[in-house]
Amino acid sequence: MASIDRTAYPRFKQKLTNEELKRNYKPSIEELKFVSHCAKGKKQQLILMILLKVHQNLGYIIFLKDIPKQIQKYLCNQLGLSEDIISQEDSSNKKSFYRYLQLIRNFLKVRSWSDGGINIAKQAIEKAAYTMSDPADLINVAIEILLQHKYELPAFSTIDRLAGHIRQQVHENLYKKTTSNLDDKQRYILDELLNVKDGKNLTDFNRIKQTPGRASLKQMNLWSHRLDWLCSIIHPEEFIKNIAHTKIRQFASEAISLESGDMKDITNEAKRYTLLLCLIYQAQVQTRDDLVIMFLKRMKSTYNSAKKKLESLQKESQMLEEQMITAFSQVIFTASEETNDQQLGVQIRTILNDYGGIEILMEQYKKISIYHNKNYLPLLWNSHRQHRASIYRLLNLLDIQTATQDKELLQALQFIKENQHMQQDYVSQNIGLEFASQRWKSFVQVQHKGNTVSKRRELEICILSYIADGLRCGDLYVNGSQDFSDYRQQLLPWDECEKNLNIYCDSLNLPKTADDFVSHLQQKLTTAAEIADKLYPENKELTIDKDGKAHLKRIKADPIIEGFDAFKENIRQRLPERHILDILKNVQYWINYTRHFTPPSGSDTKLSDPVLYYLFTVFCYGCNLGAAQTAKHSQKNITLRTLKRINDQHINTKKIEAALNDVINEYIRFDLPFLWGSGHAAIADGTHVELIENNLLGEKHVRYGAYGGIAYHHISDTYIALFSHFIACGVWEAVYILDGLLNNKSKLKPDILHADTQGQNEPVFGLAYLLAIKLMPRMRNWNDVTFYRPNENIIYKHIDSFFTQTVNWQLIKTHWKDLMQVVLSIQAGKVLPSMLLQKLGVYSRKNKLYQAFRELGRVIRTIFLLEYCSDKKMRKEIGAATTKIESFNAFCDWISFGGHVITSGDPVEQEKRIKYMNLIANIIMLHNVVDLTKILNQMATEEYKITKQFVHQLSPYMTEHIKRFGQYILDMNVNPEPLEISKLNLL
Repeated sequence: MASIDRTAYPRFKQKLTNEELKRNYKPSIEELKFVSHCAKGKKQQLILMILLKVHQNLGYIIFLKDIPKQIQKYLCNQLGLSEDIISQEDSSNKKSFYRYLQLIRNFLKVRSWSDGGINIAKQAIEKAAYTMSDPADLINVAIEILLQHKYELPAFSTIDRLAGHIRQQVHENLYKKTTSNLDDKQRYILDELLNVKDGKNLTDFNRIKQTPGRASLKQMNLWSHRLDWLCSIIHPEEFIKNIAHTKIRQFASEAISLESGDMKDITNEAKRYTLLLCLIYQAQVQTRDDLVIMFLKRMKSTYNSAKKKLESLQKESQMLEEQMITAFSQVIFTASEETNDQQLGVQIRTILNDYGGIEILMEQYKKISIYHNKNYLPLLWNSHRQHRASIYRLLNLLDIQTATQDKELLQALQFIKENQHMQQDYVSQNIGLEFASQRWKSFVQVQHKGNTVSKRRELEICILSYIADGLRCGDLYVNGSQDFSDYRQQLLPWDECEKNLNIYCDSLNLPKTADDFVSHLQQKLTTAAEIADKLYPENKELTIDKDGKAHLKRIKADPIIEGFDAFKENIRQRLPERHILDILKNVQYWINYTRHFTPPSGSDTKLSDPVLYYLFTVFCYGCNLGAAQTAKHSQKNITLRTLKRINDQHINTKKIEAALNDVINEYIRFDLPFLWGSGHAAIADGTHVELIENNLLGEKHVRYGAYGGIAYHHISDTYIALFSHFIACGVWEAVYILDGLLNNKSKLKPDILHADTQGQNEPVFGLAYLLAIKLMPRMRNWNDVTFYRPNENIIYKHIDSFFTQTVNWQLIKTHWKDLMQVVLSIQAGKVLPSMLLQKLGVYSRKNKLYQAFRELGRVIRTIFLLEYCSDKKMRKEIGAATTKIESFNAFCDWISFGGHVITSGDPVEQEKRIKYMNLIANIIMLHNVVDLTKILNQMATEEYKITKQFVHQLSPYMTEHIKRFGQYILDMNVNPEPLEISKLNLL
């Protein structure tokens, strides 16, 4: 049975605020007329009004005795009646109750559950069960469809039984269809995965669940063999073809959360085999993704190694350069003094001989000129050749295809794969290099014996470099992959987009045609430029130097308000001392956020005291203590095995996000957070997190100079954390900037997004605009960014030097449909912005979608920069917002007192650890807001002078009153045994 707390089944809150009472229960004029017409007497009118408003808000009617007194009293006051009139006796009058129920149904135009509601619910649940597994999700689908069709909700137990029954039927149907064609040999193979073979200490089932280490040569070979092995076990595609992709991932996740013994305990063979088939398929897909990542990292490492070698060689050749410059300067000086050409020739030859002679100088020149102007291409081969065999083995396992009409690059790849053992230095066969830049062509192609040929080694490096770029930008894709599949196939077809286009454009006030869209943008850019030009004479913060470069004065920090320090100290002394575990428990009591944590089946847990275990698990992983240390310092029933099992099987990232949303929704019910921010803005930023070195995601970060990954957070301007990702150091942070707002499922919906310089680029500005997100980053070198004119003929009086290029409006107009197709696909949940921005973040002359988003982003970023340099208030707002995220990062460091290194190498587990920490952060913030609200109200009653400016300077990141390490007790009355010196007796 699913817990009602984990569903959207409407029920009463513990206590409603005055605003919530007014919003949900204030009677309208029509309702007052209805009640006065249908009920005689004040008491009966009150009962009918209470039942009506409750039905309106819950979707079903309940007896008067079960309705909170707070609601009854509020409606009593609304009708101008004395609270003494409230009585529970009338709830037993079934005749009146059912008469009122029918009147309410007629008034609200809703039908009863028995009047066709069960059929609608059945159809909706059955359809959803083929893509969803959690019973709570299926119940929510039924609730949504019933309310949508104006049906009264039945008792929760009725929907729960119906959802459970249909879910079981659908799953049994899927299990039977999936396993019906399995022969005895295949069943034996699957069963053997769960057994430890002779000479091994690990089951193949556990091998399948393993995650990769760092992208070393050894790991590339291991993972290549792994893909070979996974594909040799069985071909799962033919068996799971009737299962939706979402369901495959759900079944695979369920299998991952179980141990070998748990799988053996599944008595339903069809279910066990289905879970194993989905696990194998998902492991094959993930392994292909891992191999592509290893290949990309290997190519990146090859380039980095060559660049470092170039820097070393340039330092070594610096002395040679100085000698040659000195020699050349003497030649120039002699030529300027000597007029006789014959004597000049003799003197020049003498100078050249003094510096070693022509041959030595020529060799020195060749050595220097090879690596001149950052030319690291000749150095790539030495770094690449030690990994050649592994890279070819990897590429032979991957089915790489092109997403464009251009087949030349794949043909080139096929050529070097077929000739990887070739020995000669030159390739005489004509290999098309139209995909390569002129620099690469000049490096690869040479004249040899009167013919144009390609240098074999240089050709190989060139082709592999462009294969890597193609996989990054989406020009190439890998069959059987997930992260590197053909993203264009995931977009909604245009005919489906057209159905939603008008509604979407109307909701965002966007023009509905390409011509109107471009005209709209032209007008916005023209207006922004004219305003900035007009305001320049009055803008004392903005100056333009003699070179035409703009500069902005630094905004001074606001001074501390007089009396604030005393005010803050007064609050600090009043804050009650609490332990983190007590805070977790208190907030759990208020909002029951652990209701989202359940076994893989989605049913209620059979743990003896589940809330206790869940709270310790959150504390364990959120504070990064680890299961071993938490168990060692906790009560006896909290064991290492229990904590690990709950983390592995009961809690995943989606469930933590659901708990986070509960905390956010409760947080924004208070007034205090909205004195710190409007709630309309969010701030995104990444902070470095150390990792153990043996994992695929981690690498050394250039800025931080340490190994690890990036915890990329989105917080509200009210301080609360909205969403988080854990990403690799080498990933441009801007890729994930929009995901946080779109994945945020709480009631707090910001539409302004702040970030630092890392959180923006041209395509991000373009995509954000079409998603109705106003991107307002803090840009350190804003005056180095290109400004685009709306028209090349427009000249501005003051700021004309800002603009160096003109917008290509035709490009935006031509690809308007492509832009809207992407946005509508994101809105439909088909793709994530991060997946697209990963592809759009790499330049591609073939990818017109990249070029269109870049051009649109140039327009939007220019508009933003014009407003940025003209509006001091905006700059101050951006600066204040980015300060909040820095404080949040410090707050998270304080929470993770167990250690700042994530010891798991599993990317899924790494993401979970960050979300656990965010959950604790939000819980502490909520509890601090509760305490601060009480304290401020108490101080107000004491006539303490409190201003909004004082309160605005506070934050929920207060930690001085919170204990993390427990209570250390030393009992001086208990003494050890007397010290006895004894001899050591050894055999």
